[in-house]
Amino acid sequence: MRDNHTRFGWITVFLALALIAIAPSLQTPHSPGGAKAYAQQQGAVPGQSLGNTSDADFWRMIRSGGAGTKGGIQGSVSIPDKKAGMLVQSEGEQWRSIRNGPLKTYGAYALGGMVLLLVLFFLIRGRVKIEAGLSGRLIERFTTIERAAHWLTASSFILLGLTGLNLLFGKHVLLPVVGPSVFGVITYYGKISHNFIGFAFMVGIVLMFVMWVVHNIPSRHDLVWLAKGGGLIGKGHPPAKKFNAGQKVIFWTTVGGGAVLSWTGLQLMFPFGGILSFALATSIFDMQLIVLIHSILAVVMVCVIIAHIYIGTIGMEGAFDAMGSGYVDENWAHEHHSIWLDEVKNEAGEIDTAKQPAE
Repeated sequence: MRDNHTRFGWITVFLALALIAIAPSLQTPHSPGGAKAYAQQQGAVPGQSLGNTSDADFWRMIRSGGAGTKGGIQGSVSIPDKKAGMLVQSEGEQWRSIRNGPLKTYGAYALGGMVLLLVLFFLIRGRVKIEAGLSGRLIERFTTIERAAHWLTASSFILLGLTGLNLLFGKHVLLPVVGPSVFGVITYYGKISHNFIGFAFMVGIVLMFVMWVVHNIPSRHDLVWLAKGGGLIGKGHPPAKKFNAGQKVIFWTTVGGGAVLSWTGLQLMFPFGGILSFALATSIFDMQLIVLIHSILAVVMVCVIIAHIYIGTIGMEGAFDAMGSGYVDENWAHEHHSIWLDEVKNEAGEIDTAKQPAE
């Protein structure tokens, strides 16, 4: 009996070892137990099903073509825009994170900081008065054509700034106030008007450049003006020609920045070249980069123009008259643009002629 039990035990062990030895050959894609081992070895589940392949190199190739300049998997589409065949455009996530992150955050800080700075400056310095008081004698500061060019540029920039800032901050600032329906209408028509008003702005900066570039060439007087803070700090005003150093900064910021805004804006209106065969943006990544450049520069220019509006209105007595009626008081001209005033008087031939009240 004991020999039979021993013999049975050895047979059991032998059968177990045999099953272990032949088990891998029995595991096929069609057997429940074999499917797992087959998937582990082959990297795919049975049935040849799509979407079940875990291939890191495959997805890496798809994502590598995001910029449209290297590698990547480009699919086929039936629509004219072949760029829609790009399955994954990785740079889009980077663009979104920059636009909704640092751009919005630091842009809001810059705009709010500029307004706060001007408020503090007004509370401390107050309005810059005409120290000698009004003389009652007026002198022409800007012609009708000059003022028309200025207001064309100014009004179009204000509208562009408001509609552009709405696209950047409106969802957080305006939407909670007016609701989604009204916000949708404002944003939709604001974007359309933004495109068309941009052409008026382009015309304005071209006119200003042609008329005023000769007066905005830097000179040694600008160094003196800057050293004395333009007369905004302390008493007394440094001499200046038709435009002082501060106004020249505004001019070149408006003309130079406006040129870049116009260039980037045209490429956004006609993406990937369009009718602009000379456009630089030829890929999705290029367009995303242009959006960021356009937005960042626009925020910077809005900050600069806010300061310009402050000085030209409540910040300085008599300043608005220059672009309002075109005439300024002679005492104002003497305090802020004494060199220009002397030049005008010399051109008139008789000094007393410039002192007569203008009609």
